[in-house]
Amino acid sequence: MSAWLVGLEGTDGGRTLAAALALLAALLHAVFGAMQKGRLDPWTARASIDVSYGLMALPFAVFVVPWPEPHMWPIFAGVMVIHLGYKVSQAAAYTAGAYTVVYPVVRGMGPFFTVIGASLLFDEHFTAQQWVGVGVLMAGILGLGAYNLVFQEVQRETLRRALALAVLTGAFVALYTTYDAYGIRATADPFTFLAWFFLLDSFSMPLLRWLAPPASARPATLSAMVRVGLPGAVVAIFSFGSILLATRLDKVGEAAVLRETSVVFAALIAWIFFGERVGPRRLGLMALIAAGAVIVETGG
Repeated sequence: MSAWLVGLEGTDGGRTLAAALALLAALLHAVFGAMQKGRLDPWTARASIDVSYGLMALPFAVFVVPWPEPHMWPIFAGVMVIHLGYKVSQAAAYTAGAYTVVYPVVRGMGPFFTVIGASLLFDEHFTAQQWVGVGVLMAGILGLGAYNLVFQEVQRETLRRALALAVLTGAFVALYTTYDAYGIRATADPFTFLAWFFLLDSFSMPLLRWLAPPASARPATLSAMVRVGLPGAVVAIFSFGSILLATRLDKVGEAAVLRETSVVFAALIAWIFFGERVGPRRLGLMALIAAGAVIVETGG
């Protein structure tokens, strides 16, 4: 399967598969984000998920895929640092703000920074139409942030801090998307990167959660952590795995932007499962974000 995927790089078939993988990642990432805002506090939920996907990745990393080349170990070290920063800022944002406030801003800021990073690192260039799409997406994001700042009633006292943390998390999203794309392209077998990524990435958040627990972390039973950790790990593997493969098959910026259609899925999840009121104005702004992603994809 590795040879087949590598053979699709730079082809029309690879571009089509990359778009499908990015859309799958969008749906699954919305589900993944909701899991961190559900039955457990965000810190414990993330730690439970990380432990679970580390255990799932272990046999594949050690016994199935080829071992990483020597030059990959410094790359993995950078991956671990960047992802820890992302996880900490995201957990803090979810603690401070409502899901419908935090999630769209996080996912919307990421592509803007990613497009710039991909231009510098991979020499990718957007067409005029694609830049229009980025502008539409950013208009939706800024409009949503302004709307929430004025009208949001949930966790009002921490709303400004939640929005600031959401922007910071979005910057980390761009950083890990670009850097991970560099990492998965640096090894001969993309599944080597994926297996070792999930294995090595599984240590930092559990250690932080249980050795230096944040003030907002709450006790949880083992059964509750398993109920969140196991399904969350499956979703994480397919979500992150899909977008990483998409960035190897096609342009990093396009994959990152298309993934941000996840805000539409996130709005539905928040309404159905969390009872959070979306409203026509906020829903329209989220649709504007999704429209921007579609404009970018069709303009390439």
